[in-house]
Amino acid sequence: MMGLHTPLADFVSLWVTVDPIAVLAIFIAVTKKCDDATRRRVAIQSVLVSYAVLLFFIAAGQIIIEAIGLSLRVFQIGGGIVLLLFAISLVIGQESETKVAADGHSNIAIYPLAIPAIAGPGTILMAMLLTDNSRLGVWEQVQTASAAGLVLAILLVMLLFAKPIMKAIGQSGASVIRRIMGMILCAVAVNAVLGGVASWLSLPKP
Repeated sequence: MMGLHTPLADFVSLWVTVDPIAVLAIFIAVTKKCDDATRRRVAIQSVLVSYAVLLFFIAAGQIIIEAIGLSLRVFQIGGGIVLLLFAISLVIGQESETKVAADGHSNIAIYPLAIPAIAGPGTILMAMLLTDNSRLGVWEQVQTASAAGLVLAILLVMLLFAKPIMKAIGQSGASVIRRIMGMILCAVAVNAVLGGVASWLSLPKP
């Protein structure tokens, strides 16, 4: 996918990395105690924050990382560790949604939904790879930003229509989904860390 830089290739790469179905499952799990208005605000804010984060890394992420002497693989390892911590909290059942009462909808919209569920280390890394400054220019950055916007727009529609799904699965179903997604995200996070270490040590990728 990295060798073919087209709008469709960018869209598919970001769609697969964001994984809207997985994000929808996490959204249902962490907002199961929210009212309808709060759930809508959480959905909109989480998508907007995610897009702002991706735009930042598309435009300047690689420049900043290289300016401070880091490599993309180091970022991948660090991001994977953050994602792993979040995934573990899903598996052991920490109630992130209880933060809503203390701080409106802001806390869960930013963490864990915007970061790391939507704009996670894998998505950020993919965005930077799609706009590699060593071989691509401003037009490719605009193209990737547009693809990211389309992916997140579709995701937002899915999140806004999450209520019928929540009614169908119930609170028990949301709890089960939460833990299943936690296990899957644990595997994704470990794979990101091992992939970064393998790249650093020139070992076969896991």
